[in-house]
Amino acid sequence: MSRPFRPLPSLILTVIAAASLVACGGNDAPQPIPAAATITTLSNRADLVSGGDVLVELVLPTASTAGLKVDVDGRDVTAVFAIQGTRLIGLVEGLRNGANVITASAANASAATLTVTNTSRGGPVISGAQVVPFFCATPVPVGATGTAPATNASGLSTAATDAQCNIATEYQLYYRTTTAGCSGALPDPSPSVAFTSTTPPAPATPPTNPCYKVYNPAAAAPADLATTTTDAGGAAVPYIVRVERGTMNRGIYDIAVLFDPTKPWTASAPQAQWNRKVYYQFGASTGQPRRQLRPATAWSGAHAQLARGYAVVANSMTDSLQNSNRVMMTETVMMMKEHVTERYGEIKFTMGTGCSGGSINSNMNASIAPGQLDGITISCAYPDSETTGIEVGDCVMLVEAYQKPAWQTLMTTAAYTPAQINAKKAAINGHPDQTGCHGWYNAFGSNAKAGTYFRRSVADNASGAIVTASTSTNNCQLPTAMVYDPLSNVNGARCNAASWAESIYGKAAGSVAGNDARDNTGVQYGLKALLTGAITGEEFVTLNEIAGGVDRDTNLTAARTVADRPALDIAYRAGIVTSGKQLAKTAVIDMRGWDDTALLTQPGTAAAPGNPIHFVWRSFSIRERLDVEYGDHGNQVIWRFGRGGLLSPVLAPDAFATMDTWLTSLKADVSSATVAQKVRSAKPAAAFDFCLLSSDAAQTTKVTDTAVCDADPFLKASSSPRQAAGGKLSENVLKCDLRAINAVEYGGRVDAGQITRLQGVFPGGVCDWTKPGIGQQAAVSPLSFAAGPGGLPLPAAPVSKAK
Repeated sequence: MSRPFRPLPSLILTVIAAASLVACGGNDAPQPIPAAATITTLSNRADLVSGGDVLVELVLPTASTAGLKVDVDGRDVTAVFAIQGTRLIGLVEGLRNGANVITASAANASAATLTVTNTSRGGPVISGAQVVPFFCATPVPVGATGTAPATNASGLSTAATDAQCNIATEYQLYYRTTTAGCSGALPDPSPSVAFTSTTPPAPATPPTNPCYKVYNPAAAAPADLATTTTDAGGAAVPYIVRVERGTMNRGIYDIAVLFDPTKPWTASAPQAQWNRKVYYQFGASTGQPRRQLRPATAWSGAHAQLARGYAVVANSMTDSLQNSNRVMMTETVMMMKEHVTERYGEIKFTMGTGCSGGSINSNMNASIAPGQLDGITISCAYPDSETTGIEVGDCVMLVEAYQKPAWQTLMTTAAYTPAQINAKKAAINGHPDQTGCHGWYNAFGSNAKAGTYFRRSVADNASGAIVTASTSTNNCQLPTAMVYDPLSNVNGARCNAASWAESIYGKAAGSVAGNDARDNTGVQYGLKALLTGAITGEEFVTLNEIAGGVDRDTNLTAARTVADRPALDIAYRAGIVTSGKQLAKTAVIDMRGWDDTALLTQPGTAAAPGNPIHFVWRSFSIRERLDVEYGDHGNQVIWRFGRGGLLSPVLAPDAFATMDTWLTSLKADVSSATVAQKVRSAKPAAAFDFCLLSSDAAQTTKVTDTAVCDADPFLKASSSPRQAAGGKLSENVLKCDLRAINAVEYGGRVDAGQITRLQGVFPGGVCDWTKPGIGQQAAVSPLSFAAGPGGLPLPAAPVSKAK
């Protein structure tokens, strides 16, 4: 991490000395020009700085700082620089938005300049224009009106000062109690506020026995104050945590770290108990609300990390539920890491973590901006939002199709039992049974609705019967009058992911809608089920005739869904479809629990999953991308566990400790090897594939025989509707290339008349899974969308120049 002053080579010093001697003898030869200083930004690239400040290192030709002068556009900032060990570091503040020229010189160094481009703390930096309207959180919730939704509580005492929802930063001290059985819930929770609520809710009730209590530095030390020994070494320290809460990129953030209130802390001289490591928490689910909110994750739940000296960081704009624009999410991580560096000090490494939507953000961050996260420990993992959406969309089409008269008539005419009908659905869906698609339908089937809608859900897992809610809602969490309506308010706020990420994908030609990557053209639903005899030829043909698709507003249509080509190109180029080649640069520990059906209760759990959507196959899909696009999966290990549901209290501590060892070794490698090679070389002995069988009540016996693991019904991987239609395990083809229908492939199970009907369903042909998808290409991330949708590769980072 450290970089010493760089003295001139001895040969150059000798030459300078000789020249000086000649000058003393009366020689009129000109004096040599001193080498220029070098100016380097430590907290971020010089062209991506935000928040009005930047941590800077100066490197002089010799160790002398005599005559040092540093200015920003003529404003003297020399005083902020100080020698720290062998380095000259300073936090330069007061940067204006746009270009700022830092100039540095010294008696032994000619002047050098570096242009620093600064953006507001509220963003954006690389993600393009921000979506409006957007409503700021308030100190206490404010009820909804006809022109504004109810606001969320910010957890801060003052109001936003501008339209970007910037709120003054606050700090609070807590201490860890020694009391046994304490609650790891947040000690200062905020109430959940429905966006339609006209009456603000009562304040949230804190836990009765919190693990973290308010600490008063002016009072005597509490009798129950815990101590901890960190990775930074030394004696045990009081377990006092400072929580910094503020706003960044329109999100509310928390930074929690061990803190000594009797000592100063600066970026150039951090307090010793911080191990200079960051644990970044990503929140779950997915959504695109137009309301500011506190982070979904709790710093207070990261006891193991805090105790070892990590800084625990979260921002609501990196919670998948609050922000489905993954470039903006990645930008927010960048801004948060910059802020940590500027206020706390340089970071050794960053470990990301999350489940479900949190794993989506972990994986996508590693693909969109390789290197932001050095390693990730994930659970209930998905590769990315776009290709996860393939299964969601397919399940919506299929669940609706199974309720249509044409399908129902086939089932009734054949006199199938409910069990036989559901077995057919399972074969078509690629899941253990019909409930997986029901789970997708209920949890996220309406998430892509652009306007106001009445939510539909499967009410009965046995029959698949669908019910419609009696009250309307929208995914923007805005008053109805502000939301898009195709007839009465075409320019209203559109509430789906494509429009939330319009700055990335752009608008569709001739439309108010954002470009969209969703597509099911050419997909032969149930193809494998047909070939195995699970469904008949007539059932196969009828299903594909009635499956249909959705329009830009996610209304069901008889025609198949057609993607916008610009969205396809951008999704791949930007790494939004997680790239195996990019992910290969990040260490990954994937803890895979079981959530594959609502009809079985896993050992160690009280009930079956309500919405079973976190399928085991997803971990192996990510692995397939690594194998195909990079050549191996040496950066990824999969730990399957057969008891307890989605999260393992047994494996989580081991994953954290193993990843810490992995990243410590990684950062010690100063060789010329590539990052991907270093990740593999640094892999510790504890990082290997295994499973914990469902019959292992203690969950302590690591089984490495894959066949044994796969034989366990609570560890076995299934597939998806797209794979059951012939697609690959990697499931990263958003829109397939097409080929003509070949009657031979159906093995005599489809007659001539049915072939004719299929040709009517697929006039352009059916999916050719042997070819890359339309627009599928290598990621060239990171891209910047500051200049508009589509994105441009980042240029080389600016460097200082002799003046």
